[in-house]
Amino acid sequence: MADSIMSKAATMEIPINSNGDTGTLPEDDSLEQDLQQVMVSGPNLNETSIVSGGYGGPAGGIIPTSTIKGPAVRFNPEYLDRRRAPAPGPGSSNNNTGNSTEEVSRGVAVEKLDSVKKWGINTYKCTKQMFSERFGRGSRTVDLELEAQIDVLRETKNKYEHILRLATALTSHFQSMVQTQQALGDTFTDLSQKSPELQDEFGYNAETQKLLCKNGEALLGAISFFVSSIDTLVNKTMEDTLLTIKLYENARLEFDAYRSDLEELSLGPRDAATMVRIEMAQHDYQIHRDKYERLRSDVTIKLKFLEENKVKVMHKQLLLFHNAISAYFAGNQEQLEQTLIQFNVKLKPPGSDKPSWLEEQ
Repeated sequence: MADSIMSKAATMEIPINSNGDTGTLPEDDSLEQDLQQVMVSGPNLNETSIVSGGYGGPAGGIIPTSTIKGPAVRFNPEYLDRRRAPAPGPGSSNNNTGNSTEEVSRGVAVEKLDSVKKWGINTYKCTKQMFSERFGRGSRTVDLELEAQIDVLRETKNKYEHILRLATALTSHFQSMVQTQQALGDTFTDLSQKSPELQDEFGYNAETQKLLCKNGEALLGAISFFVSSIDTLVNKTMEDTLLTIKLYENARLEFDAYRSDLEELSLGPRDAATMVRIEMAQHDYQIHRDKYERLRSDVTIKLKFLEENKVKVMHKQLLLFHNAISAYFAGNQEQLEQTLIQFNVKLKPPGSDKPSWLEEQ
């Protein structure tokens, strides 16, 4: 039977397609069945003998193999299944990667769409609430004590800005006067050397102008320090508090908008759909209420610390301004210098405001 199978396999033709692949033979199934039968029903290695024709072998050339241990040859059907299983295509991993990228992009787009939708709803509610308040149709939450403190802060900021503008103008004018005194003193010094008959008179005036210029630079340093401190207080400290107040006012408007929405839904019918909307409105109302209360607490704390800081800073700066002005116009150079030392005012060296020769190029 084995000889017939081998002769059958040897004479079998294998058709080849135009693309080089082998075609499927109708006799493959019968051939595989015959091979399985041979493999399973074939002789066991333990029951066979090995014929040896070599030199020095035993008589008859037959070697008994009963002592040789080994498994019989068996058919493995999984081998054919692996041979027939189609191999994964080269583009399968690329397809999986492309699908995951599309899913991520779709998720990002959905999140952006949801955020835009929420922003639109929130803007609509706040705009509606704002117009309702302006036309007297809607109610607003008012904290009388806090609102009064905010009004005082805004009025104080306006007055301090006016002081800052005046002090800046005084600095500019006084700096021009000091520069004029310095130029006048240099001119007197030059004329005292070129006019022997008026040398003493020009010399006295030159010394006076130089002394005034020196004291003027000291006073200019004190005024500049005063202006810098007021500018920090107004444009940084107060501005930071006003920014928090602006956030608080926006939170108050949102809170009133969602509160009005909840009140309108509560006055309507109580069917199943309305109850779901009421629960959602209650959730949004609670979120904006917590935000409003948190910002109100922040504003209260910042107003308290701002008032303490303002009193401390202005006490020091007003005392500096008064002592420096009084010492300068009294001609008390020693007191003016002591004032600068007391308030730790450092004067700029002459010519420090002028650009260097590299910057002039």
